Amino acid sequence: MKFIVVFAALFAVALAAPRPDAEVLKNESDVGPEGFNYAYATSDGVEGQASGQLKNVGTEEEAIVVKGSFTYVGDDGVTYSVNYVADENGFQPQGAHLPVAPEA
Repeated sequence: MKFIVVFAALFAVALAAPRPDAEVLKNESDVGPEGFNYAYATSDGVEGQASGQLKNVGTEEEAIVVKGSFTYVGDDGVTYSVNYVADENGFQPQGAHLPVAPEA
């Protein structure tokens, strides 16, 4: 499960990675043994932030919960934003441009 959460966080960062000619305007991070926070922004409109916390520390139900968002300008000139949660239920992105599964 932790692999899925880490993969989802890295995927979000890679997706919103700055273009080679962009300048980093903001790059903040704080990593500790039971959680992390980071935020970034670049001159080409890419922004992101996330925080993660361990829950149920020391139990068999120990898990990391990550909440974050990222925004970028697509090749079509449209600004796209994604908010997400990644936890024991998997990666759960939300964005106006993302398809939504029909209700069962």
